[in-house]
Amino acid sequence: MYAVVESGGKQYRVEEGTVLVVDRLEAEQGDKVALRPVLVSGDSFVVKADELEKIKVEATVTGHLRGDKIKVFKYKAKKGYSRRAGHRAELTRLEVTSLGGGTKKKAAPKKDAAKAEGSEAKAEAAVEAPTKKPAASKPAAKKPAEEKAESKAAAKPKAAAKPKAAAKPKAAAKPKAAAKPKAAAKPKAAAKPKASEITEDKAPAAEKEDTDGA
Repeated sequence: MYAVVESGGKQYRVEEGTVLVVDRLEAEQGDKVALRPVLVSGDSFVVKADELEKIKVEATVTGHLRGDKIKVFKYKAKKGYSRRAGHRAELTRLEVTSLGGGTKKKAAPKKDAAKAEGSEAKAEAAVEAPTKKPAASKPAAKKPAEEKAESKAAAKPKAAAKPKAAAKPKAAAKPKAAAKPKAAAKPKAAAKPKASEITEDKAPAAEKEDTDGA
């Protein structure tokens, strides 16, 4: 069984008893520290975060040290610029002491012999037990919903039908206005006598004057 743990932004493959060197941790020599697992491989392959939280990887701090010296040289041509420096990393040595708390193992399946014995015992009990008469079939119980509906219908009497409103009498027809009398026809003007009739009337008058003069 092994695990991949993370420390200082780097990942390490460890097993129980593995010694590894990581970036400096704020812990004294002999203290126990917990490492965050990223992957665990054993009876099963675990990578899910919620399952990894149940797995604990513990290590003991065995000492602090410094890494090898790294020389740094900076130079710019034709500028008269050059710098020299050195660097040593601060490190911590760890020893993995426990690696566990993974997923529980599945229970071993029951033996076939135990199953066979149980089935035989059940068969014997069935033979020894006297046969019982089948119980008389009971009428099917009404559903609670149907019972409630029937009880409500019996409790509430039917509402009496409301009498219809009497029909309103129709308004009496208004009498028609009396017809206005027609204006009397104007009498026609008398027809003027014709010119021939006027001359005839004048002629006897002239004759009369002649007789008078004679």
